[in-house]
Amino acid sequence: MSSRPDILGEFTADHKALTELLDRAETAPAGSAERAELVARLTDLLFTHCAAEEEHLFPVVQHDVPEGGALVFSSIHDHLAIGQYLSDLQGIGPADPAFDTLLRGLADTVRRHLTGEEKVLFPAARKALPAAARAALGERLRAEREELGGPE
Repeated sequence: MSSRPDILGEFTADHKALTELLDRAETAPAGSAERAELVARLTDLLFTHCAAEEEHLFPVVQHDVPEGGALVFSSIHDHLAIGQYLSDLQGIGPADPAFDTLLRGLADTVRRHLTGEEKVLFPAARKALPAAARAALGERLRAEREELGGPE
């Protein structure tokens, strides 16, 4: 068996990177170019992470996990909300008074979403999916990321 993380380990590592980047964006000076850059990096990472979950994990969860359809529906709903926050943030500059409000909303939504996945969806997937299947999905995800240039 590979010592590399399975699909759930890969996504948990993504969650840690997302949380760290989100923390940095929130603590960067309001209106600064640094905050704008961190939000741009966060946007890229969130979009690629959400797309990877939707492509690699959600179909398996929906098919193989009891109540998987409801779990996937909830996560996709969160992904759509996150995407709306990101879209709204891209439409304004960091000096706009709405920027901080949108960033707080994004942060709250992302943190709630990540916690939900780690406390409910991931354990359900771990229980329902054999270790070999999770490992194979992790390898497939890493191969795709390497081909595309990988996440930050």
